[in-house]
Amino acid sequence: MGSKFGQVKVIVVQGRRLVIRDFKSSDPYVILKLGNQTAKTKVINSCLNPVWNEEFHFSISEHAQVLKLQVFDKDHFKADDKMGNAHLSLQPLVASARLRKILGVTAEGTTLRKVIPESDNCLAADSSINWVNGEVVQDVWLRLCDVDSGDIELKIILIDLPSAAPSK
Repeated sequence: MGSKFGQVKVIVVQGRRLVIRDFKSSDPYVILKLGNQTAKTKVINSCLNPVWNEEFHFSISEHAQVLKLQVFDKDHFKADDKMGNAHLSLQPLVASARLRKILGVTAEGTTLRKVIPESDNCLAADSSINWVNGEVVQDVWLRLCDVDSGDIELKIILIDLPSAAPSK
C-alpha cells in the first residue's frame, strides 16, 4: 500500500433500487475495501432502498487508491447473494486536496473539481469535490455493476492530509 499519507472518512449513506434476492425483497449490507483494509455496514432487513448512514475510516497511501464496494443480501441458511459491486478512484480527491493547498483556497463551498462517469469509476452521475467546513468532500452515487439495477450513495471526506513540506 505504500507509506501512510492520510485518512479518508467514507460514509455509506444509502442505496436505491437494489435488486430483489429473496422472495419479495433483500436484506442488504455493504463491504468496503481500500487496499488491505475492509469494513462492513449493518444489515438492513427487507429493504430495496436502505439507509445506512454509517461512517468508516481508512488510511490511504500517497499513491491514490481505488475504493471498492460489494453489496450482498444476507441469508441465514445459505451463502449470501451478490447484489452488485462498484469502484471509485480516490486520485481526484487527493489531487483536489493538494491543489487546494497550493492555491490557498479557503472560501467555503468552493468546487475544487468535477468528476464525470468514466471507466476508472462507477459514477452514476457527475460528482463534485468541494471545500466544505474545512474539509475536502466528495458526494457520489455509484452505479452497481453486474446487476440489473442499484446505486449506492457515499460521502467521502479527506482528513489528516499532511502539510506540504516547507520550502527552503
